[in-house]
Amino acid sequence: MARVYDREMKGRRDSDGFCLGDVGYDAVIVGSGYGGSVAACRMSMAGIKVCLIEKGRRWEASDFPTNSSQIMSEVRVESKGGSFGRKDALFQLHDQGDSFAGTICGLGGGSLANAGLMVPTPARVKRDPRWPKEWQVDWEACEAHAVAMVNPQDNPVEFATATAMREAYEETEESSPSLVKQSVNFTHEKEPDSKGLEPCVACGNCLSGCPYNAKKSNDKNYIGLAIQASSGCTVITECEVQYIVKAANEDYSENGDINGKQRGRRWHIYFDNLEYISANFVILSAGVLGTTQILFQSERRGLKVSERLGFGFSSNGSNVAYLDGSSAPINGQGLKKAEFSKIPLQDRPGPTISSSYTSSVGFTIQSAIIPTAYPHLLLKGIATYGWPNNYWFLHDVIDKLKYTIGVRSSKGMILNSMGYDSGNGRITLDKSTEKINFTAADDPLLPRKVKALQRITTRLGGNLFMSRYRSMSVHLSGGCNAATDPSQGVCNPNGQVFKPQNDPQAVHQGLYVCDASLIPCPIGTSPCLSILAVAEHVSKHLVEDIIEYNKNFNHPNSVPNGEVEAQAFIDKKDLQVVSSELHQGINGESIKRRMGSSNEVLVKEKMTGHLGGMPCTVYLIMKMNSGNQRSHNKGNVTGGESHPILRGKVGGYVFSEFVQKDKLYIIDGSVDMCSLDCRTPYTQYMRYRLLLASASGSRYLLEGSKIMNPYLVASYALAETRTLHVTFKEIRPKDDSLEEPLNLTGQLRVSIVELMRSLVTLKGHQRGKFVYHLLQSFFRTYILQSPRLSHLDFSSFNLTQKPYPPSTLHEIKTDDGFIITCKQWLPNGEKKPYPVLLIGGYVHEVFSLPTEPRDMVRTLLDEGYETWVLQSRLHPFHPANYFTLDDIGKFDIPSAIAKIRELHGPSSKVHVVGHCAGGLCIHISLMGDHTSASNIASLSCTNSSMYFKLTNLARVKLRLPLLPITMAVLGKSKILPLLESLNESPIQWLVKSILRLIPRYERCTCKECEVVSGVFGNAFWHENVSPTLHHWVNKHSQPQLPVSGLLQIGKIGNKGHIVDAYGNDIYLIHPERMSLPTLYITGGRTLLTTPETSLFAHEYMKLHQPGFHHRREVVEGFGHSDVFLGEEAYKKIFPHILSHMKFVEQQRNGATTMNMEERSYRKEASSWGNSNEENGGSGALISILILAVSIIVMVFFFTRTTTGI
Repeated sequence: MARVYDREMKGRRDSDGFCLGDVGYDAVIVGSGYGGSVAACRMSMAGIKVCLIEKGRRWEASDFPTNSSQIMSEVRVESKGGSFGRKDALFQLHDQGDSFAGTICGLGGGSLANAGLMVPTPARVKRDPRWPKEWQVDWEACEAHAVAMVNPQDNPVEFATATAMREAYEETEESSPSLVKQSVNFTHEKEPDSKGLEPCVACGNCLSGCPYNAKKSNDKNYIGLAIQASSGCTVITECEVQYIVKAANEDYSENGDINGKQRGRRWHIYFDNLEYISANFVILSAGVLGTTQILFQSERRGLKVSERLGFGFSSNGSNVAYLDGSSAPINGQGLKKAEFSKIPLQDRPGPTISSSYTSSVGFTIQSAIIPTAYPHLLLKGIATYGWPNNYWFLHDVIDKLKYTIGVRSSKGMILNSMGYDSGNGRITLDKSTEKINFTAADDPLLPRKVKALQRITTRLGGNLFMSRYRSMSVHLSGGCNAATDPSQGVCNPNGQVFKPQNDPQAVHQGLYVCDASLIPCPIGTSPCLSILAVAEHVSKHLVEDIIEYNKNFNHPNSVPNGEVEAQAFIDKKDLQVVSSELHQGINGESIKRRMGSSNEVLVKEKMTGHLGGMPCTVYLIMKMNSGNQRSHNKGNVTGGESHPILRGKVGGYVFSEFVQKDKLYIIDGSVDMCSLDCRTPYTQYMRYRLLLASASGSRYLLEGSKIMNPYLVASYALAETRTLHVTFKEIRPKDDSLEEPLNLTGQLRVSIVELMRSLVTLKGHQRGKFVYHLLQSFFRTYILQSPRLSHLDFSSFNLTQKPYPPSTLHEIKTDDGFIITCKQWLPNGEKKPYPVLLIGGYVHEVFSLPTEPRDMVRTLLDEGYETWVLQSRLHPFHPANYFTLDDIGKFDIPSAIAKIRELHGPSSKVHVVGHCAGGLCIHISLMGDHTSASNIASLSCTNSSMYFKLTNLARVKLRLPLLPITMAVLGKSKILPLLESLNESPIQWLVKSILRLIPRYERCTCKECEVVSGVFGNAFWHENVSPTLHHWVNKHSQPQLPVSGLLQIGKIGNKGHIVDAYGNDIYLIHPERMSLPTLYITGGRTLLTTPETSLFAHEYMKLHQPGFHHRREVVEGFGHSDVFLGEEAYKKIFPHILSHMKFVEQQRNGATTMNMEERSYRKEASSWGNSNEENGGSGALISILILAVSIIVMVFFFTRTTTGI
């Protein structure tokens, strides 16, 4: 259970519950060993807001194991073959085959269960060329600060092992005794510097953790002082940091942040794939293996580090042997508490190490006490081999028998050897298992150390059990070596992590390493004091860096700058820490309880599919959170608000080897399984938003939705709830604009098998509630089919219309005597050579939109084009009761072009842009020889051409006799009023009511919109159109609908290409009349017409008119009329039209080279897009057929009844 000690976090919750991501600090320290403890203390004393995170638990003296079963329960073994034991066990053992390493996991790090020997850094080490010269400047001062804090003490007496070692070395001239000072309290009197500590009882159990509270471990000095500082220090235990990620706002635009807002902190520190806290400074102090692993994992998520990461690893030339059965008076085994009364202090084993001898050739041998809780078999045969004989098992049996009958086992002790290895070991990360592996450094002194151990055995007698490993160490260093540049190491001498780039001194601002992994060469003896000195050096510069940063960004420190040096480095007189006071004034609470873990549901999901036609697999872990239900109306079963349990965070990774060869990790993600949009009130969305990071440093944004519409009840429910429509965008740094970023679309799908697996693997106490609310949302969407939201309730007086450029209205009498109109806009400034004629579709004004800041007319005027909009006999303000598309092509379009040429001269040409029915009509006019192609500069058509390929639903409606019957029902008046405010006959009301019942993919709360959709199908994707424009289009621009032209559209739709009003093929047989450049645009998200409409036309023109410039574009995300009505049409559609016209004008001037703008938008679609209405197959079409036939029969009988026929 994770514990939090924090003065400021109590009661901190928002409306969605407690969120670690909202918690930020000036600095976060990962690891509480010698390096992390020093950094926490020095920063806290400087008034900096600090958080210390520790993987292990906090240990009281009474918690340490005292027997073999207890100690085995606190062991975690990691090996290449697997692992066992708790991840946060006290003893972390790493077996690499030929080498072995041990680390300590707990608040205080290695100081909890080591000998605590404090030895000054040897002069030989500081002469090593790898040793940073910058450290020499203040090394003595840093060591003095550390000694003042720890206050190591001498052994009060010479214990038995020390006596034996002294006698063994008396005849040896090549070795000399070393200083032995330990961070153990030997003082019996209560002095200020030993407050709260008990005196050492010389039990010899230091290596299993002092059970008598005599150890001066980090939690009792540095960390304790950090917590007591005025600014306080948050301590989080039992939480393992997995990796760190640079916040998006550091190097990326705001689009790189998953929540669409800038975060104030520079770094995110992740506990798992989902939870993180933020900080401006991160200090990695997780030990050699832990720090290196975090950097490796961070590198996989885009953190650029030196290629030297993992190199320079040293195990300090350490190895361990066990001397047993000696005839000398050795007392090298720890005591149980019951044995204290029988043995006086001077005859007890003493602290772990009481003697140390250093050879002139550079290695040290120390005697050590084996704790009573240690299993002897590990030291006598399992991890060792015997010398001079190999009867280890017999020795152990004899010892056990002696112990059983009450006789103490044979006398023995641990012999610990260490020295100067080559420092050329290496740490690596196994990407398949995500585990750390390491290779120990070469140890040229190993044979000499073995001979020295054998000499000691010969002199003391007994059997020597040698380690089976080439290296067996608890004194690790390197892996993140300090150096002058990234070609030599990972960090600079101040602990800042290098950022490899052109500048060799560049570093990741705010990222530090502060532990033994910085040390670039072996220390050769106990390294604890050296690590403390390095940490003091790094902390000094770290504090200065943070203070300077806070000053520049107006984050004042709670301690004035002039007092920083005095408070950051104190001596033992100021240290008054009591172990029992750690909790005083601090509110400890479980992180999981903070985040409402009992209300969380863990969902796993795997999706496969394609991005831009390339295979892609997504593995997601979603934490659905219902931590705070107060804001949700539990009584509202069908309410519009998404239940909190259906919203959550997302972690995991994406794999698409065509994008990146390695995994793309989700560093920030969110999901809402019942997202709503007032634009589409009947539709439910499952929205995913994932920020991805790769090892190359690139970042990507994957956004997608599962779109659920009540189309034909629940016919598509299974497919829609499993299909994710996604966009995949590369996010570039702010200063990177050299190349166009990657931008892909695609679909991902959850298979039935994976869906069942997701259901089976649901975790959490609230998983039943999660399933209930998810199914409830589906029931509301597919069965009840009632809107959760509605379009904004606009009225005519609050509908804001943008100031529109002045225009001239021209009334034109056609050759058949009908009066049409044209609107003309003149641009300001220089005109382009050709005016533009815009010809709209059958329904809705799409070019001139007074509610929108950017429409087609405004865009053309801004580019200098004189703009004309044709209001033909189809237009709702002067509709003809009887007409055909042939009439528009034969009379209206030629009359409009004639009027333009009248004003511009007989030699002038016109750019023509046609949409939907307008595109059909201009092709009828050209191919029917009513308009000469020589008068047209260029032709651009959207979702129309000489071909008209329709979706399944549209084809079914046209093939049924629905249109003829409707015409007959309407009688003489072929104009259908759309606005509710207009008068309508009972027949017209009936027709409109029936039209609203005809199935369509998207439903709407606007009645006028529903009628139009009943006639044509959905004219646009509602999510692309703003609510203001939706209101204006349906309530103002289209008061009535002339329907007589639909008969010819029906014939064209059935044929798939333009025909005359009688269904005759009189147009496509004249390709010679289409001698002009063309552009055909189709929406990639099919509605009404399919991409074949533009594809066939494009191929037709290239075949029959190869001498002209022809283009085709399929623009993703757009449907039918939203190619002009869509909010982003000005960015994604209009540039294609403009570039086509400009290219034609350049050809007129003799310039045929495609300009940069042309290249930017010249992208043929790689796919045709899929119709959402075709997913259901033949079953859906049969359902439509049955409904349509039923409606026709109803209309027929109603007509007979009302007319009396």
